[in-house]
Amino acid sequence: MYRLARNLLFTLPPETAHETVVTALRAAQHGPILDALGSHLIVEDPRLETTAFGLDFPNPVGVAAGFDKNARIPETLGALGFGHIEIGAVTPEGQAGNPQPRLFRLPADKAIINRMGFNNAGADAIAARLAGQHPAVPIGANLGKNKETPLESAAEDYLTVYEKLGPHADFFVVNVSSPNTPGLRDLQDREPLEHILSTLVDAGAHPLLVKLSPDLHEEAIAEVIDLAESVGLDGIVATNTTIKRPDSLTSPNAAEEGGLSGAPIRDRATATIRFVAERTNLPVVGVGGIFDAEDAYEKIRAGADLVQLYTGFIYQGPTVARDINRGLLDRLEADGFDSIQDAVGADLD
Repeated sequence: MYRLARNLLFTLPPETAHETVVTALRAAQHGPILDALGSHLIVEDPRLETTAFGLDFPNPVGVAAGFDKNARIPETLGALGFGHIEIGAVTPEGQAGNPQPRLFRLPADKAIINRMGFNNAGADAIAARLAGQHPAVPIGANLGKNKETPLESAAEDYLTVYEKLGPHADFFVVNVSSPNTPGLRDLQDREPLEHILSTLVDAGAHPLLVKLSPDLHEEAIAEVIDLAESVGLDGIVATNTTIKRPDSLTSPNAAEEGGLSGAPIRDRATATIRFVAERTNLPVVGVGGIFDAEDAYEKIRAGADLVQLYTGFIYQGPTVARDINRGLLDRLEADGFDSIQDAVGADLD
């Protein structure tokens, strides 16, 4: 059924289609429809339950930042079977983002390119929205900076967003790896990143994670890991979108500027997860190219405690969390694991 709906949605401009889906899911945010969704799509099994950075998750499959930027549908996403939802990125002041068009499908490659530019309603509006919702799963907040804020003042933006969302979210992710805000990735250098992270830690931000770019070389990733441990972070998210374009891309939109997500970054994301997990005991959230249980299980065995998806949600539809969680149970049984936590890092040396 979703394949037919997807074909219809794909006749619309990508942002229009996304807004159509969010509006429909928002209509189910309260009342009997929400209960009906949950009864069909939530997979309840203690083998899927996991704990990371001090929080309990009913299953390891979450929604990545970018899908529900403005926290309009976290309760509905929970009813679709996801074990956590990361909203945002959120900036101190609302901003329109980059000019449209800025979101592009690559169907032949099972991918998306976006150059959204942190479009969101702003921290005050999103905090007020979160205050009125009570999702049954943990909520993460992806923290960003406004486009016009100078890089030397970036820490103040991240702190402002944290202070406003702090009472309403369960964990926080520092986003310095989006390719769509000018200069943002420069904040991944040790000195500015240490200033941002230390500012947040000193303010009591916890659990606090940092999101890595898949375009960092190994030496830079190792430096971020060292910094994360030294300032007392609680976890690492691997990875964001990439500005690189694999030779395998065949879709006409492959030349568009922005961050590439989906199947083409699956292997790079998994390799980054493995690299991080081999070098730290900090929990890892794995993101990139997850469409089914095989993709999710690969990242879990590579060291991911939790996984997230966005592009896979677009292509696979609203049953994707249920399907992945069912498939994970099959794989746990086949491999003789008693729980999903037993499978984390099973492929590491």
